Amino acid sequence: MRVCIHRGAHEIGGSCIELEAEGARILLDLGRPLWARPGEKVPLPPVAGLANGDDPSLLGVLISHPHQDHYGLVGAAHPSVPIFMGEAAARILREAAFFVPGIAPMVPTGFLRHRVPFTLGPFRITPYLNDHSAFDAYSLLVEADGRRLFYTGDIRGHGRKAALFDQLLRYPPRNIDVLLLEGTHVSADGPLRTVCGPSERDVEDDCLRTLRSTPGMVLAVYSAQNIDRLVTLYRAARRAGRELVVDLYTTTVALATGSSSIPKPGFEGLRVFVPRSQRVRVLRQRAFERVAAVRSCRIFGDELVERPDRFVLTFRSSMSAELEAMGALSGARAVWSLWPGYLDQSEDLRAFLSRQGIELVVHHSSGHAWVPDLRRLAEALAPARVVPIHSVGGDRFGEFTARVERHRDGEGWPA
Repeated sequence: MRVCIHRGAHEIGGSCIELEAEGARILLDLGRPLWARPGEKVPLPPVAGLANGDDPSLLGVLISHPHQDHYGLVGAAHPSVPIFMGEAAARILREAAFFVPGIAPMVPTGFLRHRVPFTLGPFRITPYLNDHSAFDAYSLLVEADGRRLFYTGDIRGHGRKAALFDQLLRYPPRNIDVLLLEGTHVSADGPLRTVCGPSERDVEDDCLRTLRSTPGMVLAVYSAQNIDRLVTLYRAARRAGRELVVDLYTTTVALATGSSSIPKPGFEGLRVFVPRSQRVRVLRQRAFERVAAVRSCRIFGDELVERPDRFVLTFRSSMSAELEAMGALSGARAVWSLWPGYLDQSEDLRAFLSRQGIELVVHHSSGHAWVPDLRRLAEALAPARVVPIHSVGGDRFGEFTARVERHRDGEGWPA
């Protein structure tokens, strides 16, 4: 089995790995790089048959999880190329496409299931459901030509599915020849972080303190597709005696998970507000069934104005003018629950908060493993070689694990 990292050997995001065995090939992820600007055309990696579908030796693309930097170029691939991903992940992307321009519709050929192996030509593939900020995310064990490669995808050990990480440490696949190990938190320079940062439960406790100390409404800024964060905010709101108000996008994604434990319409203390931008989208596309599905728990502006201190409101910058016109922001506070680096790109939000005199606090937990957990994972899998990916600090992996082997983007090498 031969390996070629087309993108990701020296950067975070845009991941794409080609595996070849017995004349057949598969791709692990086909991501859009994080450096690409909105609307910027990014060429596909030079993989035979990917763009025009004319090479039957390309057996498929396996998408580890539904984040753009891992699936974002699938829409540019030829429609005849088979796609495999988690079933819930496919539903989430299908539903999210109604609200988010640029999400390409995908009709998977097959689905990934936790520890259920399947075969593509000479490749035997075993998905491992993992703990990540994307729902239905997988690591992948690939076996071919007597070799065993384990690709972590994006992984962590401090989210609400941390039991999956612990299970992987206790019952790891054995005799791994190559571990493709993500290293988002391995910095290129400066001190290597040797302690773990906040967990998802830490974020819940931090949010609870903010909710209890805020006299007015709390505006929560987070990704609708970060299901762990939805659960965190719902739990914090209930503990604080408040109701969590989500928008139509968030509740649609929650329903798409298919999980009975995810907060959704029918849960006590969960309400749905449909902001003007989403009402217009529903009207234009005549998708009235989406609003009808949340009728029993829908909330309107007059109720938000009457008792703003009762609510934690899922907030997007497109709602600013609507909330300002309502006059429901006295005593409000905002919680930023995304990567803090994105704040630099959020000028509209900061201007809105400044106009209203609203304080912004950051309560966030990373979707990626801290260095101590990367060390534990490498020790448990005990691979013959560790190859860095999804990192700008690949040259520093030797500071926390052994048997590190570096490869460049576009370089083919034997597993």
